[in-house]
Amino acid sequence: MMLELLLNGRRLREPVEPHVTLLRFLRDQAGASEVKYGCGEGVCGACTVFLDAVAVNACSVLAVQAEGARVETVSAFAGDGSLHPLQQELIERGAVQCGFCTPGVVLGSIEAVRLGLAGDRMTIRRSLAGNLCRCTGYGKIVEAVEAYRDGEGAA
Repeated sequence: MMLELLLNGRRLREPVEPHVTLLRFLRDQAGASEVKYGCGEGVCGACTVFLDAVAVNACSVLAVQAEGARVETVSAFAGDGSLHPLQQELIERGAVQCGFCTPGVVLGSIEAVRLGLAGDRMTIRRSLAGNLCRCTGYGKIVEAVEAYRDGEGAA
């Protein structure tokens, strides 16, 4: 079937098999390699994207479910080659090591701040529960989210 959607502001119209996940479509057909394949079961957050402004695990959504939708990957949040303020905070605080989880952490954290789910440290940790990171231990990620929340709000 033919799938039409808006990916990071670019209109796409591509054939897709009904069983293909949004993750596979984005990586294999749309070339969005910033969307990572982690667990394939919706628990690690590496494949997080915004689907009509709501964070979802792209491995748990069929591509056909995104018909007519606006899909945004982490690439949509950097302008003119500059980093999003949260990405900058993550770097400045040493919260990024291997970087595999970073796209999902960025999108999940942006949503948490936007929804008011990034109050105190424990609330931030709970909001990051769907994003697994094996490198950092989350302390510096939480600090970066706090700094973004306090400096940029829901930008």
